[in-house]
Amino acid sequence: MEYKDYYDILGVSEDAGQDEIRRAFRQLARKHHPDVNPNDPEAEERFKEINEAYEVLSDPEKRQKYDQLGANWQSYQRGGGRPGGFDWGQWTTAGGPGGAGPQRVHVRQGTPEDLEDLFGGGSPFSDFFTQVFGGMGGAAPRGAPRGGTAGTRASPGGFDYQARARRGQDYEQAVDISLREAYAGTTRILQKDGRRLEVKIPAGARTGTRVRVAGEGGAGAAGGEAGDIYLRVNVQLDGQFEREGDDLRTVVTVDLYTAILGGEARVPTMNGSVMLTIPSGTQNGQVFRLRGKGMPKLRNPEEHGDLYAEVNVRLPTDLTPRQRELFEELRSVS
Repeated sequence: MEYKDYYDILGVSEDAGQDEIRRAFRQLARKHHPDVNPNDPEAEERFKEINEAYEVLSDPEKRQKYDQLGANWQSYQRGGGRPGGFDWGQWTTAGGPGGAGPQRVHVRQGTPEDLEDLFGGGSPFSDFFTQVFGGMGGAAPRGAPRGGTAGTRASPGGFDYQARARRGQDYEQAVDISLREAYAGTTRILQKDGRRLEVKIPAGARTGTRVRVAGEGGAGAAGGEAGDIYLRVNVQLDGQFEREGDDLRTVVTVDLYTAILGGEARVPTMNGSVMLTIPSGTQNGQVFRLRGKGMPKLRNPEEHGDLYAEVNVRLPTDLTPRQRELFEELRSVS
């Protein structure tokens, strides 16, 4: 989100009084008013910017919050803060100093491209104003509307527009889970406004799965609904199993004698071990399929993928003289 320097927009100093701010606004508003500059998109955008600056600097409550934000922003820049790294969360939509209390959730905020205009196309307010002052009456006049219907806003310069509801901002947070948590399903706890939100991550979740927490994102403006929180799942690598979609792969070690003569081998699965029949003559690297022993399917957790067990034949070491003699005898007759 881009910081707006409202003092610079009106061409006044930060300690300017209300009379000076009002004079500067009226002069600029007359110059850039859409009625004076018909079919001039640049003039219209400039007028909206001027009107927005006056909306903030003429309101003591908004100006106090803006000045506090400005001091933090300048301190952040002087400290060499990287672009895009400033914590807007404590200032947005009734949050932080000057608002109605904290409105924070410990998740990463979305990118500026994810934001929509407060009033749709032709909005008179920027994203910066919407996010910082959206909960402070910015979409309604400080008195009765000048004619028109409810929701119509009359600017101090005489520019009327219709306020439209805007949905609140969505938030997204990456969350790591183990493969076993992905198999059984799990929960994560979020803290928001002093509340604990328990979020269920369904069985079968994969890396990239997004879990929606409806209505717990940023507050809406002008009567719009709240946004959502999305948890973006990352399934960590597992030391025993390798995942391929809904299927799993593992390695089962058998001794040479079992591989040659046949027998059984214990195979680990996500819910306990099973015995696998090893036929005689099993080759190193041979793969056996265990149906239904893979991961549950995300949309239908009653169904499971398969488990593929790859045989690793362990050769004997430190042969006794008698064992070596037998192997040499076997070689001679084969």
